Amino acid sequence: MSTKNSFIVGFMLFAMFFGAGNLIFPPGLGFVSGDYFWLAIAGFVLTGVGLPLIGVIAGSISKDGYVESLKVVHPVFAIIFMVAIYLTIGPFFAIPRTATTSYEMAVLPFMENAGALSLFIFSVIFFIVVFALSYRADSLTNSIGKILTPFLLITIVALIIRAITLYFGMDSAPLGEGFNTDSPFSVGFTEGYLTMDAIAAIAFSMVVLNSIRDLGVNNRKDLLIGTVKSASIAAVLLGTIYISLGWIGNKVNLTPEEIGDQNSGTFILTFVSDLAYGQFGMILLAAIVLLACLTTATGLIVSVSEYFHKILPKISYEVFVVIFTLISFILANQGLEQVIQTSVPVLSILYPIAITSVLLLFVTYFITSPRLSFQVPVVLVIAVSILSVVHRNAWLEMPWLENLPFFASSFEWIPFMIIGYIAGYLIGLKKEKIKYT
Repeated sequence: MSTKNSFIVGFMLFAMFFGAGNLIFPPGLGFVSGDYFWLAIAGFVLTGVGLPLIGVIAGSISKDGYVESLKVVHPVFAIIFMVAIYLTIGPFFAIPRTATTSYEMAVLPFMENAGALSLFIFSVIFFIVVFALSYRADSLTNSIGKILTPFLLITIVALIIRAITLYFGMDSAPLGEGFNTDSPFSVGFTEGYLTMDAIAAIAFSMVVLNSIRDLGVNNRKDLLIGTVKSASIAAVLLGTIYISLGWIGNKVNLTPEEIGDQNSGTFILTFVSDLAYGQFGMILLAAIVLLACLTTATGLIVSVSEYFHKILPKISYEVFVVIFTLISFILANQGLEQVIQTSVPVLSILYPIAITSVLLLFVTYFITSPRLSFQVPVVLVIAVSILSVVHRNAWLEMPWLENLPFFASSFEWIPFMIIGYIAGYLIGLKKEKIKYT
């Protein structure tokens, strides 16, 4: 695949990843992390950049992506897990969030007495545009990779450069109340869950593979190389922007009282845009938000619709685009904070399972391993993740979980992943080995 095409697909992937959460969570994390900023943002970048990069590449291990690879655990698991992934990063959480974030950052600052009606009207227009962009999946690379992404990058860079000149040399903001100074890295790591990028990578990997195939690349090795190049370009862009936005949030001269009950990330970006460019800054931010959220929502609608059409071929891709656009529109009218709060427990279960699956794909690809070495750790991580979320939300008290290693850092599932792989490897030493095609 040519360098030009690698950049086109890489830009498309960057735009699909860079949506609502990617804008609002880094400055919010920077604002509360104080002098622990660099440790916190390192954890955030790992889940927001490193894992998505690995996730997209791992998807190219099998020619049919995760849909085929995860059958190593069990065909039923592959379907249930992929359905959960697609619905989470699709119509149930991520797509509605793109609309609500767009509304709060691109519309509310210019309106007085806004309410449910204004959100409804905006979301109608937003999803009409998304529907128009996603109805023809084969036009995605051109519409996003060649047209929308360059405009998105230009507007983001313009805001970041101006903000850096304003805050360069200033001290960090005071440490936020309740920030875990004992484990700032894990705070950033788990905050990165909210971007949904690591699980979105599982869905986007198939879009990337299809886009590369459309460019005439079909050889398995060339597909893998093309995916690595494109994903690396997207990762560099994402990492640079995350760190920049986080740094701006870390230096901004605001108090928690000024932010009040509003989402800190949206408030900070609106404040900085106004400070940097005045009224033009507000318009610039509105353009950034709308472009970022439109490209992400479009990519998600395409990914989800293609997957469900594949498992339910009697229903056309176009029908699924209509269905998922309507569901997303309805849920978007809950408002931003409600969408975020509802997603947290679900993501806390899915993320450990997704990370485990991606890492095991790499391990079992390079190290000849029995199926049990994949199956056992996945089952253990599923169980531990569900129990931990139940306990942390006080739905059912299980205090013994707090004695697990790394529970305080929300990494209690990691020892189970490692021990599960070793146990499964030893038990299944003489049994069937994993082969990827």
